[in-house]
Amino acid sequence: METRKSEADVTARAARPRAVLIAGPTASGKSALALALAERTGGVVINADSMQVYRDLRVLSARPTREEEARAPHRLYGHVDGGEDYSVAHWLEDARAALAEAEREGRLPIFTGGTGLYFKALTQGLSPIPAIPADIRERVRGLGLDAPALHARLGEVDPETAARLRPSDTQRLMRALEVFEATGRPLARWQETPPEAPVLAPETSVRLFLATDRTALRARIAERFHAMMGEGALEEARALLARELPADRTLLKAHGMPWFARHLAGEIPLDDAIEGAILDTRHYAKRQDTWFRHQLAGWTALPKEDAAGFLAEAVN
Repeated sequence: METRKSEADVTARAARPRAVLIAGPTASGKSALALALAERTGGVVINADSMQVYRDLRVLSARPTREEEARAPHRLYGHVDGGEDYSVAHWLEDARAALAEAEREGRLPIFTGGTGLYFKALTQGLSPIPAIPADIRERVRGLGLDAPALHARLGEVDPETAARLRPSDTQRLMRALEVFEATGRPLARWQETPPEAPVLAPETSVRLFLATDRTALRARIAERFHAMMGEGALEEARALLARELPADRTLLKAHGMPWFARHLAGEIPLDDAIEGAILDTRHYAKRQDTWFRHQLAGWTALPKEDAAGFLAEAVN
């Protein structure tokens, strides 16, 4: 009897996909869906959201609660200090390790989050861009240029990348300038280099994108943000600002942080900060939806109400 059970377990694992990937806009219900699947299958939830990697903003980044984390194993949540530089390449290495750990333990890896570049790197690989030396990074960031000036400067050395980036996207503009300063080669040329083999071949995984009704999503974003206020979002923001981190740190750009910073500096009332944060989050969700639909071919797009049944059938 025991031998038959072991053989059945091996057969089931062989038939099961190597991993499940659940993507979608912010507030679309990804985390709840991933947790339910992890509980049902004995799987592990692996974070694919660039803000939820940081430990400083559990509430404001909508990280799973401690109670949710107790219901199933979670990986790559809150494991990075807000003062650190953390890139797609760093996440990819951490994801590789989390995937290997899940496979050693016989658990189904369930990647979920809203950062499209993480999923793209995981399933398509990264271009082999060399690491940027710290002195060059500090030199570029020490220029003190605002976003329009960074965009103009990038246009002089890498017009192709500059044309693709929003003039307000300070982080990516600085990244492109750092690459040029470090290598003498435009980022656009590096991105044409064939990527390294992906950590997770797309055909070995179930890839689900949560399609959402835009009106309903707008309402959920507002509802969730107001709930965050009751859970201590403003206090988290105050604590992070008290650390006096360099202004270019990614976490300071989390949804709500720029607005809360203005409120705590006495520039605007709290109600204005909340409304500004909600509006920014809605705009971000729209960009996420557009990016996923254009960049991740081969994914199954379903509304949340159909997603659980699809996953149940896909993982057998």
